[in-house]
Amino acid sequence: MGLYIDIHTHHSTSRHPSPQGVGIHPWHASAASIDEEVMRSATLIGEIGLDFACDVDRKVQERVFREQLSIAQRWQKPVVLHCVRAFEPMMKILGEYSLAAVIFHGFIGSRQQAERAVARGYYLSFGEAAFRSPRTVEAMKSVPIENLFAETDESTATIESIYDRIAHERGISIEELQEKIEANYNKIFLQHDDR
Repeated sequence: MGLYIDIHTHHSTSRHPSPQGVGIHPWHASAASIDEEVMRSATLIGEIGLDFACDVDRKVQERVFREQLSIAQRWQKPVVLHCVRAFEPMMKILGEYSLAAVIFHGFIGSRQQAERAVARGYYLSFGEAAFRSPRTVEAMKSVPIENLFAETDESTATIESIYDRIAHERGISIEELQEKIEANYNKIFLQHDDR
């Protein structure tokens, strides 16, 4: 029986692998301080990013985001991104860094945005909210499986149910989805555990 990997969850359990990250969320960008040593010891840096729907000053968010990307680049840590109404600015900033791996968590966006992210080798993770957006479902169906993850985030949905819905939308078996997501996870995280 294959693994169910939950790439981003607020309800971590020992039943499903879920990488542990450290980072300053854009909602807290104006109040938090960055500790490079803590970030250096983490599996990944995240959830970090830009949220242009919240009240935190955009320049402050960008400064904190850039500082964390610099740390991720220096220590070759994967990053998990929070991106709300900021896809264009985020893609511009990301283009300035050489990062080990980039995962857009809770991706909500168009097929064209997904294709642009994938063209750079980035990964997209889909959760329950994706199914409420027809354009995001189209993006989910178009993303190469080698660039795909699944997550529960803050949802009460199980990771099994998310896999089931993704597999159904893509017309593949749960087993194939498990195998491919596990391979994506291993490619990013197992090679970094050896450092």
